[in-house]
Amino acid sequence: MAGRERVLRMSVELPLWRALTAYRVLSLLYAVGLFVSAYDDYDRPGVAIGYYAVLAVWTLATLPRVHNAAACTKPFLAADLAVALTGIVLTPLVVTDQHILDGGPTLPSIWTAGSVLAFALRGGWRWAVLASTPVAAANLIERGHPARDTVHNVILVWVASIAIGYVVEVARASERTLARALEIEAATRERERLARDIHDSVLQVLAMVKRRGTALGGEAAELGRMAGEQEVALRTLVSGGLVPVSRVSHDASEGALVREVELPDDPGADGPADLRALLAPYAAERVSLAGPGAPVLLPPAAARELAAAVGAALDNVRQHAGDDARAWILVEDEPGAVIVTVRDDGPGIPDGRLAQAEGEGRLGVALSIRGRLRDLGGSAELVSTPGQGTEVELTVPKDTAPTTPRGKAGQR
Repeated sequence: MAGRERVLRMSVELPLWRALTAYRVLSLLYAVGLFVSAYDDYDRPGVAIGYYAVLAVWTLATLPRVHNAAACTKPFLAADLAVALTGIVLTPLVVTDQHILDGGPTLPSIWTAGSVLAFALRGGWRWAVLASTPVAAANLIERGHPARDTVHNVILVWVASIAIGYVVEVARASERTLARALEIEAATRERERLARDIHDSVLQVLAMVKRRGTALGGEAAELGRMAGEQEVALRTLVSGGLVPVSRVSHDASEGALVREVELPDDPGADGPADLRALLAPYAAERVSLAGPGAPVLLPPAAARELAAAVGAALDNVRQHAGDDARAWILVEDEPGAVIVTVRDDGPGIPDGRLAQAEGEGRLGVALSIRGRLRDLGGSAELVSTPGQGTEVELTVPKDTAPTTPRGKAGQR
């Protein structure tokens, strides 16, 4: 049976857009009502009636434009603001001087605030400042001098639009955070379900093949060894939950959780690469990989070079500690850097051995590990005690921009 897809919309903007739609209609009726009630204050009522006819047609025709942010385009916002400014500038030409001295309303009256609020909902507080400034200038020109009531109205529109714009920006950031949290929770539950199913079937079969192959010997032993490696790799994949998806809204009207966007594993692809996906192939029967459940993102070239440095460290483990040595890879995602630690239980490195190897021209650690990290702007620290194994700590800053990568040498 085909699965059902659930789409969760979490936009606090939608009620604001609906409120703006209702406000534009109600403020239009209010402006017309003021005109009717103060008809005697108009020297040229025919001009006012013509403006209100245009305003009514514009308001009703553009209602679909203020349903969501996607439909509320920049050209529409500019035209809408122009309609409001035109009405303000026309006011002194159609009303009596006493109307202006008494602080009477402009032709669009409070309808102008709806145009400014549309800017705030669409682009945040900066767009609100951009729209409210010409409105303030037009009101001062209409009044002729900065009267108290005019200044009060101008400041009120400024403060209200900026506040609403800021609230919208905060709401959008909160939606993205909530969407990410819900995504991680859903991915964790799905990973646990898959882990149960795989443990009850595939992993048990691989473990049985490994035991029987080792007991039979010969070619069966080699098959058992391969089954053991695949068992470890599969356990690592299930426990790590590689390549979760991140949901990004391409239409602000649909909220923060709309489409699925795969994080690229290919270092040559556009966008950041998940380091865990590049390190996953190194996991084997005697190599354990541990890392965060969320993606560890780095620039593609940096992720590729860091993974190559880890591979060089594991090559050294195999060559100098033997095939029976165990190794552990630990990935840590810090706020400003990614730290990868490679540790083994081999015999360790005698004091002075690295310097001697470099003098003899064997530059595995110097080039394949330290050289790569230096090119990335990071560091490679190596700690080894004879008889207690070796630990290599690789640190790469997240804003790294690697230079030309170095080749990988094969010896310490």
